[in-house]
Amino acid sequence: MMNKFGLKDYKLVSTSLVPTKKLKREDECELVDEETYRKLVGSLLYLTATRPDIMYSASLLARFMHGPSKKHFGVARRVLRYVKGTLDFGIEYVFGKSAILIGFCDSD
Repeated sequence: MMNKFGLKDYKLVSTSLVPTKKLKREDECELVDEETYRKLVGSLLYLTATRPDIMYSASLLARFMHGPSKKHFGVARRVLRYVKGTLDFGIEYVFGKSAILIGFCDSD
């Protein structure tokens, strides 16, 4: 995917989103190609089956499928750089092997 979207030699990041950066439908940035943006976000949504850590980021980016700006595309590329840097994260589904799911919830 990194080669497909032109991110082969980009620096990796440790977080998928910048917490202080807010995305809006209308911003002052120029628009990018919708088809390329849709392919990138679609690829990220496909990855959420085994990478639940990017679910929020991918679903947030999916809100801007129509008329994405350079800012939206930059955030999508950041998520892809995060995935590249954390390839050992994720869920592995193995046929015939039982799985135990353990969860934690903090009431705060």
